[in-house]
Amino acid sequence: MAWIQIRINASADNADLISDLLMEAGSASVTFMDAKDTPIYEPKLGTVQLWADTIVIGLFEANHDMNSVTALLNANNALKQPLVYKIEQLEDKDWEREWMDNFFPIQFGERLWICPSWRDIPDPDAVNVLLDPGLAFGTGTHATTSLCLKWLESQDLTGKTVVDFGCGSGILGIAAIKLGAERMIGIDIDPQALEASLDNAQRNGVADKLEVYLPENQPEFSADIVVANILAQPLRELHNVILGLLKPGGKIAMSGILAEQAQSVADIYAPNIVLDEVAVEGDWTRVSGVKK
Repeated sequence: MAWIQIRINASADNADLISDLLMEAGSASVTFMDAKDTPIYEPKLGTVQLWADTIVIGLFEANHDMNSVTALLNANNALKQPLVYKIEQLEDKDWEREWMDNFFPIQFGERLWICPSWRDIPDPDAVNVLLDPGLAFGTGTHATTSLCLKWLESQDLTGKTVVDFGCGSGILGIAAIKLGAERMIGIDIDPQALEASLDNAQRNGVADKLEVYLPENQPEFSADIVVANILAQPLRELHNVILGLLKPGGKIAMSGILAEQAQSVADIYAPNIVLDEVAVEGDWTRVSGVKK
């Protein structure tokens, strides 16, 4: 089953209220996580002590209307200030480290392999990306990542500048470099994702061609290729930002889009993009095309 989670920056004062609102909005579960590795020693009996900087995580089914969730949160006057949050898709398999034993190299197209860093490379002459999936989303096992990897493998990336919007683990960017891209720019709102991308790029010997930025720090540039494996809602809301990264005649591929959401995403991009046929893998789709 596919899932979406929302990660909200909170404090010890408002975390419980945010949790209650998420449950009211239909969350299947809510989790509290320490945002800054702050130790909490034994609390008083019968009390629950939260960290000063807490991340509240709400888990929802993938087809849940996240606009209604964020609207409910923003409408609550008791929260006082706008919330900082991130909505992201989850792997539809167990993401705990014990599943490493069941994680094997996967081939995408004719020449690209994604290989766990602890496994032997099956084809040394292929384009091999070594990946540790422990830090951020993106291992190749999820259909949305698979759709983007297959698309990248089918493109001529030689000498190209590629942007991975929402780079996660860096898997798409690193694959693009190994497929011939000259410059790779990873953008993500999560500093941990940028760290994961840099670590994986170093492991693959391509760190010299990879740049990573928070959105507020990114330089001006015009890319030949843009890939965005995020979710339908931010793809729609940020379409002007995403299109602004791509030069005329450049190519774009977007995933994180459920089948029933594909048309709404395609409709927003159609005035600026000559669209390809929508690609489907399981419950998920890829929308791609060429900028006019």
